[in-house]
Amino acid sequence: MKFICLICAEQMMEHLEPADAAGHFAEYAAFTEAIKREGHFVSGNRLTPPGTAKTVRVRDGQAHVTDGPFAETRELLGGYYLIEAPDMDTALAIAARIPGAQRGCVEVRPIADDAPTRALGLGN
Repeated sequence: MKFICLICAEQMMEHLEPADAAGHFAEYAAFTEAIKREGHFVSGNRLTPPGTAKTVRVRDGQAHVTDGPFAETRELLGGYYLIEAPDMDTALAIAARIPGAQRGCVEVRPIADDAPTRALGLGN
């Protein structure tokens, strides 16, 4: 079963002091290597800071683009891991090891793998 681990934090890696960012990056490198060895890693990546984002909304057939994300929280999405785990409990245990969980939070959600999703060519 696949799970997405959405990493949210108040500070992006680019906004940390250089030594703190280097140490945090090293923690992520170690975590990523560990879940690869364990067979849980599917994919993952950091996101660029929120200021680089654009938001698209389509209303009445017209696409409207605005700058940035519009979150009602101080914690912003900073990256993700797509992992393979047999169940939610295992996925939560893996997510608890993500370094960002110590500075912000990690939301864990199962990836849909059902007939309608597969009909779209998505899923496993």
